[in-house]
Amino acid sequence: MHRIFNSLSTALGERDADTRMHSDRVIELSRELGMHIDLDSQELAMLAQGARLHDIGKIGIPDHVLRKPSRFEQDEWETMRQHPLIGERIILAIGNECATQLAAVVRHHHEAFDGSGYPDRLRGTEIPLYARIVSLADNYDAMAVSRPYHPGRPHHEIMDILSNQEAEKFDPDLLHAFRHVIERSPMRAP
Repeated sequence: MHRIFNSLSTALGERDADTRMHSDRVIELSRELGMHIDLDSQELAMLAQGARLHDIGKIGIPDHVLRKPSRFEQDEWETMRQHPLIGERIILAIGNECATQLAAVVRHHHEAFDGSGYPDRLRGTEIPLYARIVSLADNYDAMAVSRPYHPGRPHHEIMDILSNQEAEKFDPDLLHAFRHVIERSPMRAP
């Protein structure tokens, strides 16, 4: 099983090295938060796999969208919003005992705590715990690292943005825990 997930992660890296590096950072941030909230070793392993594969669906996004060096137009945004669904299909195709739980992380990592996210507009604890954790780590890293369409933001600015979205985009309890974790993390933005 582990080899299959490593193979998928390698395929993602071959498709888009930046997304693979982003996923590696999301794994670490997710793992740190998972340890802080006392997940056991099996739960941490599942969380890490979900973080590793959260963007696997980007394999199916056309280059003109995936590699666009500026903000998306509406139709491009709709195309990009398909990556959780594509990723879910890829993970479910594995067909092993972990696939369903991992597919849920992949599908729901862009849901929002207030129900305004996608693809299913889940709200609150309807969103799987691992997906809520990955969402926080994913958003932090996406803002911390420079992209063609925006420079990396400093830590204090990222935390202000996350705090402004508390209970809207993010689980307030997890965000509270994340505030403690990120201050001591080697993944903390400057």
